[in-house]
Amino acid sequence: MGTYFAIVTCRNSEDDIHAALMSLKKQILAPQYVIVVDDGSTDKTSKILTQTRQNWQSLHVITNNDLGYDIGRVVKNWNEAIAYSRNKKLAHATYHMIATDDTTYPPEYARDLVDFMDANSSIAVASGNYTKYVPEKPHGAGRFVRNSFFEQTQWGGVYPELMGYESAILYESERLGYSYATLTEARFQHSRPLGKHHKFYEFGASMKTLGYHPIFVWGRFAKYLATGEVTGRIGAFNMLYYYLSYKPKMVGYDRLYDDQLRRFVREIQKRRMLSAISGKRHRIIH
Repeated sequence: MGTYFAIVTCRNSEDDIHAALMSLKKQILAPQYVIVVDDGSTDKTSKILTQTRQNWQSLHVITNNDLGYDIGRVVKNWNEAIAYSRNKKLAHATYHMIATDDTTYPPEYARDLVDFMDANSSIAVASGNYTKYVPEKPHGAGRFVRNSFFEQTQWGGVYPELMGYESAILYESERLGYSYATLTEARFQHSRPLGKHHKFYEFGASMKTLGYHPIFVWGRFAKYLATGEVTGRIGAFNMLYYYLSYKPKMVGYDRLYDDQLRRFVREIQKRRMLSAISGKRHRIIH
């Protein structure tokens, strides 16, 4: 059976971090190790991590200075954890798991995801589900990433430190001939509402940085507005507003992805829209 390590990022998580870590420790298929990156917490998070680490030798903690809240540092912290695992020569694993400070997983969660990915070598990324909807893509939290794929990406075994990094990895998996999946029966819990801090700013803005096709964006907006799916109806309007108003920067976290990936994203979306239209016509004819 495949192996994995888990990455957890946190900031001011005194109410949630212990439960999140214990849910990883209690997995039937235990992680080889867990790396927590504390992004400058000013509450009791650091103390909780120190206490938890005393009885858990495979728990590693990286503590960063307090630079204030910045959603863009999440991906930097993931990469810091990955660099730590390499620099410390920790055991190589088949997969890595992206967990968070506000998610908890039933004991069989990791076993079920690893069983599925072991049996399907073409799957690069997979996650379970915590919503009442059937998600289009794996969630950010709870996702497992195949490390052999991850090391083949254009970013060379790290995450792109650009807005939309979670979606970029999924599109990169398709570009390299892999696919991704969501196991809806593998449930987990998320204690903080989606969009609480960012109001779906990155949902819309990253559509621009990734080169999303405008018709695809309007279709997604219409779906979310009609169903309330994922974002809620107010979130759907926020998403569309940020897509229309966002102006990418020349450098840094807010810049555009390279032309190759943006063209690939748009071509994939064109094919999916044409396939959906063709399928709808077929159903009407019959």
